[in-house]
Amino acid sequence: MITEPRIPDPDGFYAALLAAHEGLGEAQSADLNARLALLLANQCGDQAVLLACIRAAAEDPTTTPETP
Repeated sequence: MITEPRIPDPDGFYAALLAAHEGLGEAQSADLNARLALLLANQCGDQAVLLACIRAAAEDPTTTPETP
């Protein structure tokens, strides 16, 4: 799994991502994120890398579990 930045224009990518979410409701935004994740996963195509990425994202210390 590659963790160092490789996007040539990260600010441009982020701006495009935000623009894609403009005007969407919460559910539509979540659907967009899910479709994007699946498209990017398909581009990667390596099951072991994808599973490692899932584990790494799930361990992100900036996320907190929801409490009922």
